[in-house]
Amino acid sequence: MPNYRRARVQGGTYFFTVVTHKRKPLFSDGSARLCLREAISSVHINYPFKIDAFCLLPDHLHTIWTLPEGDENFSKRWRAIKSHFSRRFREQVNRYAAPTGSRQVRGELTFWQRRFWEHLIRDENDFRRHLDYIHFNPVKHGYSESVSDWPWSTFHRYVNEGVYSNDWSGIAMEKIDLNSVGE
Repeated sequence: MPNYRRARVQGGTYFFTVVTHKRKPLFSDGSARLCLREAISSVHINYPFKIDAFCLLPDHLHTIWTLPEGDENFSKRWRAIKSHFSRRFREQVNRYAAPTGSRQVRGELTFWQRRFWEHLIRDENDFRRHLDYIHFNPVKHGYSESVSDWPWSTFHRYVNEGVYSNDWSGIAMEKIDLNSVGE
């Protein structure tokens, strides 16, 4: 098994992409969205972090988190969120996701891809590029015609704060090297 190296900075700000198993569109289901919200809220109580940005799509999510000073353990948080979601979603919809052989050995369900993509935000410009990427993502994937039409995003919060105009179309995306922003 490869030895993945993760950037670990205490109190760091990170961009994440987390994907459902085989890109199943779990979050098209309102009960899945509620279970995810509950999982994040529950984990946040024991392992605090600030959600700087968030966008939920049917088969993946993007988020930017800032961890507390002295804390670098985002992996523990993702493991807890995925686990909490999986247990709760299975109970709520009375659905059992049959695990593959290797997942069965580990006691995993098949709601999530095992790993996630993370990127340590380096500076304000890097933060802004990832912020734009997150908010433009529903349009990029064809889920909405405009950024403001997508309801499961912090875009609306940033409009209220004056960071974006409500009619921001993502034209700035042309300036972003999409290879430098992960999915």
